[in-house]
Amino acid sequence: MAEPSAITPLFDLSGKTACVTGASAGLGRRAATVLAGAGANVVGIARRAEALNDWVSTTGGRAAAIAWDLTDRASLPELASRVAGLNGPPDIIVHAAGINTREQADEVSAEGWDTTLNLNLATPFFLSQAFVPAMKKQGWGRIVNFASLQSSRAFPGGLSYGASKGGIAQLTRAMAEAWSPHGINANAIGPGFFPTELTEAVFADPDRLARNAAQTCIGRNGEMQDIDGPLLFLCSEASAYVTGQVLMVDGGFTAK
Repeated sequence: MAEPSAITPLFDLSGKTACVTGASAGLGRRAATVLAGAGANVVGIARRAEALNDWVSTTGGRAAAIAWDLTDRASLPELASRVAGLNGPPDIIVHAAGINTREQADEVSAEGWDTTLNLNLATPFFLSQAFVPAMKKQGWGRIVNFASLQSSRAFPGGLSYGASKGGIAQLTRAMAEAWSPHGINANAIGPGFFPTELTEAVFADPDRLARNAAQTCIGRNGEMQDIDGPLLFLCSEASAYVTGQVLMVDGGFTAK
């Protein structure tokens, strides 16, 4: 068994730069905070400037923020330039920004579909694509997408969201095939039910919350700290031989 001194550096992100979308709230904010705590210089991106600035104030100077509309695909090259101008091109990209319009199948609108697919699926690809040349040059990079229970399960009111998250699973594999020969590992985290803005309705319903917990192998829903270890694993040298995978952090929900 390796000594602790040999294990710890595997998760040390000192000297790395990370870009986290959706950093103003929920799992995106948690991810950005965890990476900063591991030593990375983090650039957080989200629409809400006030919430982003509040997050920056908690990181002890290890973070910067850019308020941006990530659904505007045409503006992503400009955003990438802005990010790189702060601490250099990122070594790590975490795509946590997402939206769920919760439109029933017969009511899905073109606008809702386009917004969902742009933010949840197109942005992770095109923003990553903009940063890949610098990662290739240094021969190292980590891309972490956010998948979902709906990457493989169908939930009511989740047609466009589920389509985008099913796409994320395949996008992750395709990114790995294209870029891992250059030292860029691409993986995804698939959270179960965590207390975030997207799941407020679920956590406000005690009966539904209990049913969801009962469907896991562990017997409870997710707590924010449950994401920390898997995220650090996928963002660090610890995952050097792991790519193209969707790691379900769901308490065993998808195992039953």
